[in-house]
Amino acid sequence: MVRSNVKTLKYRVGKNKYLVINIYQSSEASTLQGNVLASNAATVQIFKKSNRR
Repeated sequence: MVRSNVKTLKYRVGKNKYLVINIYQSSEASTLQGNVLASNAATVQIFKKSNRR
């Protein structure tokens, strides 16, 4: 993978809260002989924070 950029946005419409995750990735692969596979997969985990203090 050459580059990865992640942006998260939180916004609210009425009573609903939305979380938007934008993932921009670029990958590059080259070979002189044989096959090349460039994977552009992402794993996202979302955790809910507890409101206790």
